Amino acid sequence: MPSDRLLSSVLTCPLCPAGLEHTRGALRCASRHTFDIARHGYISLLTGHRRAPSADSPDMVRSRAAFLGAGHYDPLARTLAELASELAPSDATVLDAGAGTGHYLAAVLDALPRALGLGLDSSVPALRAAARAHARAEAAAWDVWQPWPVRTGCADLVLNVFAPRNGPEFRRVLGPDGALLVVTPTGRHLRELRASAGLLAVDPGKEERLRRTLAAHFRHERTESLEHAMSLTAEEVAALVTMSPAAHHVDTAELRCRVAKLAAPVRVTASFVASVYRPAS
Repeated sequence: MPSDRLLSSVLTCPLCPAGLEHTRGALRCASRHTFDIARHGYISLLTGHRRAPSADSPDMVRSRAAFLGAGHYDPLARTLAELASELAPSDATVLDAGAGTGHYLAAVLDALPRALGLGLDSSVPALRAAARAHARAEAAAWDVWQPWPVRTGCADLVLNVFAPRNGPEFRRVLGPDGALLVVTPTGRHLRELRASAGLLAVDPGKEERLRRTLAAHFRHERTESLEHAMSLTAEEVAALVTMSPAAHHVDTAELRCRVAKLAAPVRVTASFVASVYRPAS
């Protein structure tokens, strides 16, 4: 059941500006708009016409949970936790836009002992995992491209890790002293797998384009680069590709065929940029 703090200070009805309250396994506003709390624990705020055009599939989510659970991206999770402890108070409200399984949100909440987290995502399989990711995390079904069902200025920290970036909403929900923490891959990320496994190339101008996109609402404060080598089995390579956007472009049978040709263990580069932004005055 969503915490009282989440209801009173964060969530709003997505159909009107009113607040929400518990009522018989659902949330309801004063106008009687009602939203179910799924048996898996996440809050179903999406309504028919608002559903996102694409979301992570069950296979993508299972692969992501297995790959992240094996610790391959732990250096990134630790970096986000360290940055969060610098950027936000211990009792912060943290919003994760495109939270996926809630893996990174959980790492940040571990670093902020009294913080509350809310993960927004449009994938039901991902939300089922995110709802269980941390005792102080909640998950809600939402398309982050749309205006968020979240109070203006309620957040101390917004996370955006390999997810769609809605600059106007990032700015609206952040308090004046809040911070936006965005993670993007560099051009070196997974470079060894592009030809062999069909991964998409990373645009070398991605980081500069990100700054331009956010410039109307934020000022760039700093950037931290992180790169490490991974030694992966064939199964882990398959999981890595399946959890990525390449899963929409590579047939499963074709992927298995390509992975089978790789000489394991496969050395793969993980390369990220974590950028800190502050609300523009």
